[in-house]
Amino acid sequence: MGCVQGKFCCCDRSSSEDGSRDYRETGFVRSHRKSILAQRSLKHATVPSHNFILEYTFLTQRGYYPDSLEKENQDSFCISTQLQGNPNVHFFGVYDGHGQFGSHCSNFVKDRLVEKLVNDPALLEDPVQAYNSAFLATNQELRSSEIDDSMSGTTAITVLVIGDTLYVANVGDSRAVLAVKDGNRILAEDLSSDQTPFRRDEYERVKLCGARVLSVDQVEGLKDPDIQNWGDEESRGGDPPRLWVHNGMYPGTAFTRSIGDSLAETIGVTAIPEVKTVQLTPDHLFFVVASDGVFEFLTSQTVVDMAASYMDPRDACAAIAEKSYNLWLQLENRTDDITIIIVQIKGLSNSGTSGSDAISAGAVMNSSSGTPEMPASNGSDVNPSVRTSFSELHPCQPVASGISPTNHRAIEVHSPACPRPME
Repeated sequence: MGCVQGKFCCCDRSSSEDGSRDYRETGFVRSHRKSILAQRSLKHATVPSHNFILEYTFLTQRGYYPDSLEKENQDSFCISTQLQGNPNVHFFGVYDGHGQFGSHCSNFVKDRLVEKLVNDPALLEDPVQAYNSAFLATNQELRSSEIDDSMSGTTAITVLVIGDTLYVANVGDSRAVLAVKDGNRILAEDLSSDQTPFRRDEYERVKLCGARVLSVDQVEGLKDPDIQNWGDEESRGGDPPRLWVHNGMYPGTAFTRSIGDSLAETIGVTAIPEVKTVQLTPDHLFFVVASDGVFEFLTSQTVVDMAASYMDPRDACAAIAEKSYNLWLQLENRTDDITIIIVQIKGLSNSGTSGSDAISAGAVMNSSSGTPEMPASNGSDVNPSVRTSFSELHPCQPVASGISPTNHRAIEVHSPACPRPME
């Protein structure tokens, strides 16, 4: 396998030939910019229980790999409105595949994870447990599928909106960020915490599971492996700490949680998500869900500042993607795949009905009044063929707490009101 820097590494550090810069800075960049404008789409989902609207847009852009110019986009995303036929329940997810079969893994998870949530009768009663069950069941299904996930997998950053509450479940190093109004400022509040060896708790957990944690230079003998200090994630440079088996130079994952990666699972990488719950207020303006192709060189605050500076979130998506892309080219001579969803929260006040009873009542009232559902998206950037579709924890497991619109990277659908039973 080759090296997907920043995601998965097998110590293959081949570089591009001279002259590739001219190619990527001319036709490649310009064609991607045109494609960004061509796939602009703005959608709405209502939350009648609390009388506000979610206005959202999305963008995915294939990365530039000088040694593999035809490499497909391994990112995928899923936007599913009205889960279980309930107009107050909506889902947004971004999946960043890695490894030889990363695109297969991310697309598999894109379909299955939301399907598990839809089919869980306890989703509204206990969303956190539903999330845990969905992540673990999806991981097991991927393991049992025809996809080879031994050295491939996907991160998953997801936001489930139930009434005025966000449930954010994450495995890996993609990120969700909430924009919060604070007087005359707009502050970025991270809804997830990147799960990498930079985090001391994650570092200690995987070490207990038998992982060696070393940078590529350390595992290759160029730096002292006994120095277990790599600085912080914002200023790490291009050689982050990674996970390795003892007496081997694999798998080299720069994250500590994912779906898939069965070999890395033997040294502590797990599919158990961290789940954060946030109750929305009128000071919450929008949230961003994006792959680490966005956040590799942009801070959460920078992304929020850029998103807030545009009236139209479609313009914000394009600007953030282009800024990320250009930074990758300047600093890495390549780019990662880039996927971003921006969801604006419009009309939320403190007067809305709260509580789970209101969520259930909203679904009944909607169906009995004949209120039409939001139309499913129908643009070329959306996959036209969509699926309608703990036991005692091991010590190695944590407690749960460019553009290619024709590659079928996305789902955007209403979930069925009467899903089939859990398998």
